[in-house]
Formats: sequence, structure tokens, C-alpha cells
Amino acid sequence: MVDADAVAAELYGLRPEEFTAARDAHAAAARKAGQRAEAKRIAALHKPTLAVWAANRLARADADQAQHLLELGRGLREAHRTLSGEDLRKLSHQQHVVIAAMAGEARRLAGEAGQDLSAGVQREVEQILRSVLADPEAASTWARGVLDKAPPPAVGFAEVAPAPGMALRPQQPERRMEPEPEPEPEPESEPDDTQEAERTSREAELAEEALALAETEREEARAGLGALDEQIAGLEERLGRAREERERLAAVAEAAERSHEDAVREAKRARTAARRGRRR
Repeated sequence: MVDADAVAAELYGLRPEEFTAARDAHAAAARKAGQRAEAKRIAALHKPTLAVWAANRLARADADQAQHLLELGRGLREAHRTLSGEDLRKLSHQQHVVIAAMAGEARRLAGEAGQDLSAGVQREVEQILRSVLADPEAASTWARGVLDKAPPPAVGFAEVAPAPGMALRPQQPERRMEPEPEPEPEPESEPDDTQEAERTSREAELAEEALALAETEREEARAGLGALDEQIAGLEERLGRAREERERLAAVAEAAERSHEDAVREAKRARTAARRGRRR
């Protein structure tokens, strides 16, 4: 019996150039065993890009490290949900340190497997890990080492809505009903000053929280743009090579067309000469 999940776990551990042949062989085996549904699932598995393969290899190589990234993602999503400025600042810094270290480790592991990762591919790995932080479903798939394609670039934590009642606006403290103080000879300005200090302090805290949110989203947006720019540069390079190859093939085709025309004329002359020879 062929198990599609077990096959996927095996396939996504292979190097990208080994994937297609192995997938097709497993799909054929499932069809031969009469397991049409399993064969269809296996045949539909996507060949991973080099960056996705490297990210999967990273998760497979160190389950504890993968779990640490998942916990960091949960912490960041909770901090965004509760608008906790202190947690956001701490976890955002930790996020950048951890992702950079893990992407470097992915590059090392890929090298051990005979695959060199360029700086651009390493940045793609970093972007995949950022997306994993923001997307629990992608995180679960990645942790099992069976990610089939890069999740959409994460820009902030837009899918994480603040908890009910949480907002970046200060709420006035409730006043408790207390007996009025005895009159004193000096003006009672100290309680007002205290309330004003509390209010400005709270406004400062909220401003810091907003700043932490903005900084996190800015860094993630910059990373996303960098990854996309790298992909565009790669596509433009491939397009340039394709155009050069087209020009070369066009020249070959033109020369072949001329040769064909010459051959047609020569064959026509030969046939005419043969007919004349038979008449004599």
C-alpha cells in the first residue's frame, strides 16, 4: 500500500533535481496498486524551489530549532493581538536575530548536501521564515519539512486582529467615589498634576507601542521587497538568456531555410535531368 503522506515526507527530503523522477515513480506505483486517489495526490505534489528545499531541510535537521521559531511566531502574533509594545520590541529584535542565524544554517546544511545557496536564495529562505512566523498553517507544514512552495511574503501581521477592547488610544481611568477631602489652605493642584503625569506616561507608552509595530512592519516590508527584487533580477537574467538563445536559433532556422531552398532547387534540377536522360 502506498501512503501519500509518507511519500510526501520522503520526496521533500530529496534534492530538487531528484524530486520529479521519484514523484513520478511513486505515482506509478500507486496506480499499479490500484490506488488512484493516492496516485493523484502524489502526482500533484509540487517540485520545491531551491529556497523551499533549503527551508525544509532546516526544519528536518533540528526539530528543537524549528519549534523555537514556531514559539517565537506565536509570541509575535499574541503581542500584535494584545498590542503589547514591550513584547513587540523584544520579540521583533529576537525575530531578526533568529531568522538571520537560521538562514545561515540553512545555507550551511545545503552546502553539506552538495547545493550551494546564493545570497539571493538565502534571502528567499529568510522571507520564507518570516512568512512562517505570521502564518500558523504554513508554520505547521514547514515544521514537518513538507513545504511545497514559498508562502506569500508576510508584511506585518495583518491577519492578526487586536483582541476586543485593545486599541492604541488611552482610556481615561475610572474615578472612584470617595469622600471629599477636608478643605486645605493651599490649592489642590497635586492630584491634577498626578493625573496629567499618568496620562502623558500612558500616551508615551502607546506611542512606543505604535513605533514598535511600525518598525516591525517596515523591516518586514523591506525584506519582502528585497526578495521580490532578487526574483525580478533573476527573471530578467533568464529573459535575457532566452532572447539570446532565440536570436541564435532564428539565425540557425534562417540558414536551414536557405539550405532547404537550395536543396529543393537542386532536387528539381536533378529530376529534370533524369527525365531528359530517360527520353534519349
